Amino acid sequence: MLQKLQRKTLMPAQLMGYALALFVGVSLLLIIAQFYLDIKPIIKNDASVFKSSTAVINKEVSLFKTMNKKKLYFSKKELNRIKKQDFIQDLAVFNYASFEIKAYTNGGGDVPEFYTDLFFESIPDDYIDVKSDAWHWQEKDSLIPIIIPESYLKLYNFGFAESQGLPVFSKNTIQDFVFNIKLIRKGKQQIFKGRIVGFSSTINSILVPNDFLQWANKQFGKAKEQQVSRVLLSFKDPSDARIVQYFNEHNYTINKEKLALGKLTFFFKTAFIFAFIVALIIIVLAIAFVVLSINLMLQKNQTVLKNLHSIGFEQKKIAHFYELIFIGISSLTVVLAFSLSTYVRGVYIEKFNTLFDFEEVQSQLFLFTLGLLFCISILFYFLLKKRIAKICI
Repeated sequence: MLQKLQRKTLMPAQLMGYALALFVGVSLLLIIAQFYLDIKPIIKNDASVFKSSTAVINKEVSLFKTMNKKKLYFSKKELNRIKKQDFIQDLAVFNYASFEIKAYTNGGGDVPEFYTDLFFESIPDDYIDVKSDAWHWQEKDSLIPIIIPESYLKLYNFGFAESQGLPVFSKNTIQDFVFNIKLIRKGKQQIFKGRIVGFSSTINSILVPNDFLQWANKQFGKAKEQQVSRVLLSFKDPSDARIVQYFNEHNYTINKEKLALGKLTFFFKTAFIFAFIVALIIIVLAIAFVVLSINLMLQKNQTVLKNLHSIGFEQKKIAHFYELIFIGISSLTVVLAFSLSTYVRGVYIEKFNTLFDFEEVQSQLFLFTLGLLFCISILFYFLLKKRIAKICI
């Protein structure tokens, strides 16, 4: 009898509207949140696209500057002026090796015999997009860890190796090779071992640890202070139009492709945030709508509810029916949204596996769903108890 009377107080159209809005909002929220977690490995691996808020600048080479090389260097005054610009987050200079470097192998096994000149540069570790446990050097170490651009390996595999009939190498394979590094300066020389420990997507240079290069320049380099010819900049907002304008005005060369990718990153993240906020707004509006509907429903039927309480039904029992209805509808809706999100994730994961070197992360959809269900259930539990108690007083 109690439930039959209470069912007449419900408004099916409003319940269906709430369920539909909640389904859309929760589906969007779950898909967006899980998609962001899934794409994070791609963001980390493809730093050239998603971490391009940095760029390397240098001065343009002209006929006059080839005759006067000093014009290619940045003065301290210029560096300070650049660092003070509103759009600059931070600035780092490249240190370079001021001595001869030879790299060679003795041949044998799978390693081809080669002998070549090299150059080394270094920057602070915070700006390097490669994380490796081997990226360190101390004076007693005989092995020099080296980071090279990804493009160098591609040039070797698809250009040099093809023309010379040499084997091609994967990233993992080439990191196992150890070769000889000879440092030379005015008859003084020392031989080290070298090993490639990573591949940079953002820095087009052969990098060694700062500690090694500082030590080597003291031992083999020129005594005079190094000149700065290249600067690595990080931007507060890579989409800022003032960046290209400023560097054009001062005849600085900047990798505009990297900057364009930085803009892509900015819009990518903005789209994520916008979609996430829209999903939250839909959920909040759906819950606000049903809370308003509950208030109207209870106010409209307060005489019925008071009579039920007067004839002996406890407030807890009266509220229990509405709790089951609203929590049940919410649970069913969220479960359906979870099913849709799981299906959508399966579709885009399959696509990721064909387009990227993709490392799948564990799905968090179930945990997200449980969290939402818990929050919604707690809200309705206390809301209905409070409203029923207020009416039945």
